[in-house]
Amino acid sequence: MANPVEKPAHLKNPRRAFVKRNGKKLVRKIASFQSRQSKVPDTPKLSNDHFDFLSRFTENWETIQAEAREVLKFRDAIPTFHEVSPDQYRLSTENNWKTFVLFGFGQRLEKNAALAPKTSEILESVPNLQTAMFSILAPGYHIPAHKGVTKGILRAHLGLIIPKDREKCRIRVDDTITPWKEGEIFVFDDTYEHEVWNDTDEERVILLFDFDRPMKLAGRILNASFLNIMKLTAFYQDPKKNLQTAEDRLEAAIRKADANMEAMSDPAG
Repeated sequence: MANPVEKPAHLKNPRRAFVKRNGKKLVRKIASFQSRQSKVPDTPKLSNDHFDFLSRFTENWETIQAEAREVLKFRDAIPTFHEVSPDQYRLSTENNWKTFVLFGFGQRLEKNAALAPKTSEILESVPNLQTAMFSILAPGYHIPAHKGVTKGILRAHLGLIIPKDREKCRIRVDDTITPWKEGEIFVFDDTYEHEVWNDTDEERVILLFDFDRPMKLAGRILNASFLNIMKLTAFYQDPKKNLQTAEDRLEAAIRKADANMEAMSDPAG
């Protein structure tokens, strides 16, 4: 396994460390309130029965898979997770975990979404969608145990390209281990400790998306306020800037590939 990357210099800023430390304390304090406000169980994994919009993903998973395969043709231009979000440097190392983001913090990335139009259309049917991406995990990689930021968000995984020996490609959420399966989707609360293994020699690709936990009015107001505050911090601003750069880089790679194809097909060339 690759050694963890060194903490980026700009993350060592004392002010940033102070915000992160106190932000975690605030999150822990409001988690119990969010749990009481929740309209769905506060459990590590949640039944799909609570979310009727999930059926569109399972009904169209092969189309979504096909769009993911098209995106993978430009794999070298897809950023790693820590290139998008530097705070994830402990989880994402080298080129082991790549993320093709379609929606970031509730906003559609138009250039990326245009490369996966059907996937993006279906994602727009998710109530209060926050983030969505094709998550691409390298063979043999392990994402260490970690916890998410807020109980106000739930996460879904749709299996798209899964290694043949899928039992060795799995996620643990709390004490429940789930191997991915192509065409299957599940929802979990990422504030519970979770970790990922791909103990195979094949790549794993899923559609990962986050959406607001269904809550009573007071919970929804608190969650919206918390997310708006987060958008003022570097934890939002850095990825927002990096996503723009990543989109531009991928667009340039596609233009170059198209130009090369034209040159190869030009009889005068």
